[in-house]
Amino acid sequence: VCVYSPNHIDYPILVWAVHKLGGIITGSNPAYTIDELTHQLKLTQTSIVFTLLPLLGIVTEACKAVGIPLERIVLFDSVPGTSHVSVDQLVEDGFKNKLNFAEKKLAPGEAKTKVAFFSLSSGTTGPPKAVAVSHYNLVANVLQMSTHNLGAELAAGVPLEKGRLRAGDVVTGDIYGLVLGIHQMIFLGATIVIMPKFAWPDFLESVVRHRITSLVVVPPMIVLLTKHPLVKNYDLSHVHFCFSGAAPLSGPSISELAKVIPNANIGQGYGMTETATAVSMTEPMLKVGSSGSAGILLPGVKVRIVKADGSLAGRNEPGELFVHSPSNALGYYENPKANAETFIDGWVRTGDEAIITDNGELFIVDRLKELIKVRGFQVAPAELEGHLLQHADVADACVVGVPDDFSGEIPLAFVVLHAPAAERAASSAAEADAIKANIYKHVADVKTKYKWLDGGIEFVDGISKNPSGKLLRRLLRGKAKEIRAAAVAKAGMKAKL
Repeated sequence: VCVYSPNHIDYPILVWAVHKLGGIITGSNPAYTIDELTHQLKLTQTSIVFTLLPLLGIVTEACKAVGIPLERIVLFDSVPGTSHVSVDQLVEDGFKNKLNFAEKKLAPGEAKTKVAFFSLSSGTTGPPKAVAVSHYNLVANVLQMSTHNLGAELAAGVPLEKGRLRAGDVVTGDIYGLVLGIHQMIFLGATIVIMPKFAWPDFLESVVRHRITSLVVVPPMIVLLTKHPLVKNYDLSHVHFCFSGAAPLSGPSISELAKVIPNANIGQGYGMTETATAVSMTEPMLKVGSSGSAGILLPGVKVRIVKADGSLAGRNEPGELFVHSPSNALGYYENPKANAETFIDGWVRTGDEAIITDNGELFIVDRLKELIKVRGFQVAPAELEGHLLQHADVADACVVGVPDDFSGEIPLAFVVLHAPAAERAASSAAEADAIKANIYKHVADVKTKYKWLDGGIEFVDGISKNPSGKLLRRLLRGKAKEIRAAAVAKAGMKAKL
């Protein structure tokens, strides 16, 4: 069952209803285009889609493309005049017809293999893949996070009502939603405030109106909290916990945030879809976590730091991070090649370079994998490169991530033009700009907004590759950072003038 919808009050209810029927949920980004949604429906072998009226056009076209009957599109909200059934109608029909329903019961041990979710991830490289997350994986991670946050506090004699996470908390229901935002918070007895989408200053209004005590956010939201002038108009003193995930949070950002929400315990963590979800979190007894630290490992998590020569790194030595945890996903659905690269003898190969310090803190120091993280969302360079090569003017392309204050990273494309287009581009700056604008539109027309080439498009004569034809992406990352820094500096100078 695919849910192609923004946050909705019935979203978690739908998840649990599908699970009671023994089904699988695959949540879809409501910003996906027709092509992206079609890929997900086909990949996960979806048979029914839940959505909202404003998204019905996209869902209809995607369902047609994969052969899902249009009567299998269900709307969350009742809409007069539409032929599509709504959730309310399904509930009413269930009561009216007194359906004989037997809840799906899992046999002992079956939760370890029974798939609960197909969550899309690009893994360490390539187009999105369906990560199979079992019921056991999700429950394990809820217990790991809860034990991490409550165990240390109880051991130190901190009363439950004074801890980082407390029964009766009011929490923002949003990103990394399925595990931390919904299941762990409800397990702890929290109230979740559902916001259909993130909008500023509606977010601030909700935090104050509902007396939200715990913020579950991503770094771009923290940039707004620390820099937007409207924040000073709101009293956020009731917030006692703020957790940031999905992308690293810098030391200066943490310091500024501590001034905005002075009564809050501020933490961040590390995890990925393939580890479903969290691997580490800031120690609960720390008011503010160490700069750049992803915290300490959750209970039950083991890691290896593997150096380039295959040997194990020692403390404070960098290497690629491998994770072993009861929450590790089952693997990529029907993708043995990708599984062989990432899911290895019970370990998940993360593609991230990390160190473990003497005091057991985890620091992610570099990304060995090719993924670009835009506002916490995964962007696979290979997906954009494949699409760019479909443009008539493009002979070759390489996409890399460049730093951005708000989004963390944004995609920048190095493009090799076919000879006729290269001659046109060389003829005048205006012609070159027109070709870039056309290439940008080529991506923007079919890809969701966070995949757009907002880092820029740079024409180059050639792109370096190894003997097997693999792009030497690292060689272009440094050049991309210089180009981006120069563009930001130029924009800043114009603003001052």
